[in-house]
Amino acid sequence: MTPEEAERYILSRELFGMRFGLDRMRRLMTAMGNPQLRFDSIHVVGTNGKSSTTRMIAAILRRHGLRTGAYLSPHLVSFAERIRVDDTDLEPAQFAAAVQRVARAAELVDRSLAGDDRVTQFELLTAAAYSELAGQGVDLAVIEAGLGGRYDATNVIPSKVQVLTSVGLEHTRWLGPTIRAIATEKLDVVRPGGTLVLGNGLHRDALEVAELIAAERQATIVRAGADPGVQLSALGSYQRRNFALARAAAEAYLGELDAGAVATAAAETLVPGRLQVIDQEPLTLLDGAHNPDGMAALAEALGEPFAAGRRPVVAVISILDDKDAAGMLAELMPRCDALVLTASQNPRALPPPTLVSLAEQLGGPPAEVIREPRFALARARELAGSGGLVLATGTIYLVADLLRPAGAGRASML
Repeated sequence: MTPEEAERYILSRELFGMRFGLDRMRRLMTAMGNPQLRFDSIHVVGTNGKSSTTRMIAAILRRHGLRTGAYLSPHLVSFAERIRVDDTDLEPAQFAAAVQRVARAAELVDRSLAGDDRVTQFELLTAAAYSELAGQGVDLAVIEAGLGGRYDATNVIPSKVQVLTSVGLEHTRWLGPTIRAIATEKLDVVRPGGTLVLGNGLHRDALEVAELIAAERQATIVRAGADPGVQLSALGSYQRRNFALARAAAEAYLGELDAGAVATAAAETLVPGRLQVIDQEPLTLLDGAHNPDGMAALAEALGEPFAAGRRPVVAVISILDDKDAAGMLAELMPRCDALVLTASQNPRALPPPTLVSLAEQLGGPPAEVIREPRFALARARELAGSGGLVLATGTIYLVADLLRPAGAGRASML
């Protein structure tokens, strides 16, 4: 396969959608010789902060001399971004080779399944990641769960450390209607005798579930602090909380950490799509916040020193139809002087007029509609002026649309 053929093959698996359950994934791993057993692993679950925390854990441990891998989702421009070895995205040719290996195994598994059951896109990507990470001889891989935990395709690893970043009311259709139910699904990744590292500020119901599951499985609980004690290159107070959690997770795996190595990792780690600066005059930021808690953290960041004194603030917003759009707008709009409402390429994007109506009902600032994301960003920069601040947010798919080269192939919708 060429890299282009690999991307097309993965996109072709999108038609099978999301299908929970681990039977297909276990069959796939068996067909590939169980590569997930050939490296140590740390499993990261939660509602917000997973990708950042995953990158940060890997960076800290790499600076302690370990060959580290990471598996992330979603990606911004290329599927190859999801698989990283020693802080570098997989090369396109390596990614294509990994997909080709999995494609052969997936065909065998598909023939063994009943009815219209098939290996899903996410299962295929996860298997490609495990195969490549094993093939490249990583000592440890930090694995970000996709959705939930119990039936997520990533949950076939014998992780030594499990990390819970946060728990919010999201994906309730699949994970349950309450914080307690969602936490129970996510924390099924806790292994007997493992170490469970908890993020700062967890909801009390999530903490109760964590304590119960840890007791049942004789796992040790570690609670991260709110501040990592080092300077970060990544912007935003929420990234300081994520790095504090990453530091606690790395220490849970490795033992005592070297302060210099931690400081170097903090200085080196940037997270694409999270308060990512793409231009100046006006300062232009991209952030993938996609739920009310994420928007609250983003609004907090906009009041921090890097944004101080910059007015006006103009937000470019697209939100998917399964999100709490009103809750998200309510968190962000008090920080904004104007809105430009748009729609990402994802077919689940809410129509911009719907967002206008919500913003008006919530007493938001002046808003206008520009459906094409790049034109919306250009208009926002015009409104903000050279001394203003422009922020594009609401879904990672909007961020991806703005980062993807013009004319590039379509992004994954899952």
